[in-house]
Amino acid sequence: MPEPNPPLSTPMTIRDKDIREPLFDFLEREYGKIRILEEKPIGRSRADMLMVTEDALFGIEIKSDADSYARLSRQARDYNLYFDYNYVVVGTTHAHHIGEHVPAFWGIITVEQDEEDPDRLDFYILRRPERNAGRDMLRKLSFLWRSELSHILASEKLPKYVGKSKRYVAGKMKDKIDEERLDRLISEELFQRDYTVYGEQK
Repeated sequence: MPEPNPPLSTPMTIRDKDIREPLFDFLEREYGKIRILEEKPIGRSRADMLMVTEDALFGIEIKSDADSYARLSRQARDYNLYFDYNYVVVGTTHAHHIGEHVPAFWGIITVEQDEEDPDRLDFYILRRPERNAGRDMLRKLSFLWRSELSHILASEKLPKYVGKSKRYVAGKMKDKIDEERLDRLISEELFQRDYTVYGEQK
């Protein structure tokens, strides 16, 4: 009698924790030099991932097979205030409908189980993001620590604004530094950030 075929692997439910590490590798292959910061507060929401490139910040929201769309509308509004570009990363259960739940300028990345190697995940860019015209520079600058704001002030030969709030300093930067240059300066500070030396500062 012929040998019975081995049973097919049962498709797994892809969860957030399964996605993150291989997603980092995928994004690095796509974008080259990047830095990933996780779980950053943004308004009333929390960004799953903040991706730093040389001249932009990308917000990345993960909706795994185990997640719902319940909070996505509010989350999208918050992401749109803080990031130059946004991606939503979705498992197969959401892939066909996610475009109805995020703005048209958001990028979409789908993730699915590899057919030949069930322990591997494959990522596909279903739609690349367009630049977010609604990003608020003051909100973007809020990601920086006070020491990082001070470093930018010094590099641009601006006053130190001693005793002024972070928001006041950020407002002066927004007014006095060309936006394209400021985008690059923000990315430089986030690339250089060392949590082990400084600890998080306000």
